[in-house]
Parts: sequence; C-alpha cells; structure tokens
Amino acid sequence: MTGSLVLGIIIMESKNTHLKILSNVVKGILYGTDSRTEHAPHILDHLELKRYMFFVIIALMPSVIASVYFFGTRVIKIILVSYIFGGIVEVAFALIRKKDIEEGFFVTGLIFPLILPPTVPLWIVASGIIFGTFFGKEVFGGTGRNIFNPALTGRVFITIAFPEIMTASWQVPLTDAITSATPLTMFKTEHFITSYRDLLMGNVSGSLGETFRLGIIIGGVFLMWTKVSNWRVPFSYLGSVFMFSLAGNMLFPSKIAPFLFQLLSGGLLFCAMFMATDPVTSPFTREGKYVFGVLCGLFTVLIRSFSGYVEGVMFSILLMNAFSPLIDQVILKIKYKPLA
Repeated sequence: MTGSLVLGIIIMESKNTHLKILSNVVKGILYGTDSRTEHAPHILDHLELKRYMFFVIIALMPSVIASVYFFGTRVIKIILVSYIFGGIVEVAFALIRKKDIEEGFFVTGLIFPLILPPTVPLWIVASGIIFGTFFGKEVFGGTGRNIFNPALTGRVFITIAFPEIMTASWQVPLTDAITSATPLTMFKTEHFITSYRDLLMGNVSGSLGETFRLGIIIGGVFLMWTKVSNWRVPFSYLGSVFMFSLAGNMLFPSKIAPFLFQLLSGGLLFCAMFMATDPVTSPFTREGKYVFGVLCGLFTVLIRSFSGYVEGVMFSILLMNAFSPLIDQVILKIKYKPLA
C-alpha cells in the first residue's frame, strides 16, 4: 500500500513537472520572457528564443506544404531524417555539457531539408545535418555562439563532397520525371529564361523549399511584420541583386541574367528571407546589416555569372557570415570615435 502511494506521488510530480514545462513554453511564445536583469541597462524585449523559433516555423509552413504538394510525401521522410540525426548531435552535446537541449535546432532541422534537392538520398541528408550541426554550431558552443549558419554549412559540405548527386538529378514538380536542368542551369547553358509565373508559383525544378516563391514572400513578410527578422537585410540583399544584375545584364547580357529572373530563380528569396536574416550570424548594427546585405547580393551575382557554380547564394551568405564581426567592429569604430 505504501509503495503504491509513493509511486502515485512520483507519477503526479512527474506530470506536474511536464505540465509546468509545457506551460512555460506556451507563455514564452505568447507573452515573451518574464526574466529581469539585476543591473542596468534594463532592456525589455519580448522576443525570446522560444517565440523566435515558433514564428520562424510558422513562416516556413507555406514552403513545407508546397514542397509536399509538388514533390510528394518523401519530403516528410527527408524532414524526419534531418530532425532525428541532427537531434542526436544536439542531445549528445547537451549531455556532455550538462545543459538543456537548445530550441535553435527546431529551425535548423526544418530549414536544412528545404534547401536540398527532392531526390537527395536519405543518408546524405543525415550526413549533411550531422556535419552542419557539429561543425556549424556545436563546436562554437551551441545556439547563439555560432559564426556560420549551420544549415548552410551542412549544405555546402554535401555539395562539395557529393557534387554529382547534389546537382545532376532534379525532380519535375507534380511528376516522377527527373531532369538535370534547373532554371539557373538553363540560363547558364542555353540562355533560356523560364516563365516568371512558373518561377513565382513553383512549377519549376529546384530545392524543396525554394520553388514556391509566393509562399516564401508571404513567410518573409510575416517575419518582418512580427519583427522576428530585420527588414534591412533582405531589402538590401534583394535590392543589391536587382541593381547589380540590372547594370550587369546591360554590360554582359550572355553572362548576367536579367534582374527579375535573378530575383525569382534559385534559392535567393528563400535564403534572403530565412537565412541571411539569422540574428546570430549577421551583423547586429543597423548600418552593418545594410553592408552585409549589399555584399551578399554582389557576391551572389558574381558567383552565379562568372564561376563554375550556377548558384551563389549559399557561398555568399557563408562568406559574409565570416565577415559579420569585422563589419560590426568597423561600423562601431566609425560611429563612436575615441575622443582626442
């Protein structure tokens, strides 16, 4: 009898603990943090980590739903593999460091599969997310301390390690047919401009989350409206691509695609809205965000037009991730010059 009573108490306490954790998560999402700083400066900001991650996942839902619609239920398997194997790395580091599992992976684990080809083998998905989580984030100390975007780190790794698999086979939306030509490839090899309507609505080959660009725009605007992302980065990024491709197409029409095609092709919109805006790996100064976006746009156009790669977005963002601290340092030195 006593044993049953003790067991009942333990079960009740366990339930109460789980309910308290769930309650704290919901409160954090809906109302923000109730934490207070002990010493000045006291800055109130309701955008805590849980709320940030929750809003980003909501903004990604149009891309997720569209990818399942265009490429089938295999997309769900790819997302599950990303969460499972990336989660293993997260849990392992949490146990080693004796800390709670960080919520940052809920976004990384969803964004990573959305920047992969529909036909990607599941073992490559696992390899990419393990590499990106380990070398892109955990070796720097975890969420909030990483220099590079972990999802892009994993994507670049598997692109370089398995170039044939990652670039040769692209599924045609709403069919089981395979093609090796994406809109950017078709322009680079045949100077063919894909229909802008098809590019906007997703009826083209490409990575899982990048094709339905109307949904990407809706999700990106939602993040800017809720102030989860800073509008300066995507506006300066997309604006610089517009300007550089407009001028470049006049000078090198066979090399540099027209500005509207540049904006609506490849992973530009997706990465500008969801990855370049990462508050951890982009500059924190207002002016630095403009510099970051403009240089991302410049390198994107240059890599797309004059390198051996048809896409330059992921390389551009990772390159500028490395320079983000320097950009902020220069901006701060210019704004706050020491007194003579």
